[in-house]
Amino acid sequence: MKRLYYLTGSLDSVTKITEDLHHDGITDWHLHVLSRNEAGLFHKQVHSANMLQENDVLHSGELGALIGGVIGLLFATLIEWWNPFGITAPLPTLIIIAGVFTLFGAWSGGLAGVTRENYKTARFHDDLVKGKHLIMVDVSKQQEHKVRYHISRYHPEACLAGEDTTLTLPFSPNFWHYPRHN
Repeated sequence: MKRLYYLTGSLDSVTKITEDLHHDGITDWHLHVLSRNEAGLFHKQVHSANMLQENDVLHSGELGALIGGVIGLLFATLIEWWNPFGITAPLPTLIIIAGVFTLFGAWSGGLAGVTRENYKTARFHDDLVKGKHLIMVDVSKQQEHKVRYHISRYHPEACLAGEDTTLTLPFSPNFWHYPRHN
């Protein structure tokens, strides 16, 4: 699936766009709004972005798991090669060691991700601070043209600000280049 990002300046516009997208068959599972005005979204009964879309928990957790897994494999290999206890470690023990490092990496990466803005929405940080609202629409190939056409024709106040995949990519260049905001 593809995620389309639209920026708009008013909650009334957000409400109209989300209602129209619901009529076009886009469900709340595929429609999220990121805004600094959470109370306004709640009052207008608009489906807001969840914690996983606001923070970088999944992405940082995946990256931490990969790094922890590599360190765990290196450590298990070192134990097998160096043989510090004078006996050969059985394969299940080495797998458990690598698994523990992987889980620790995922846990610590996820904790670090809680404090960070989602790497996919960090590029919209300045717009969100200025009071704009980010509408994220997850569409299939069949729905994409219809959604783009509908929003551009009936909601010219909404600006297509970007598109991306819905997948979380651990080694995405966005993670390394976008500024980190508090």
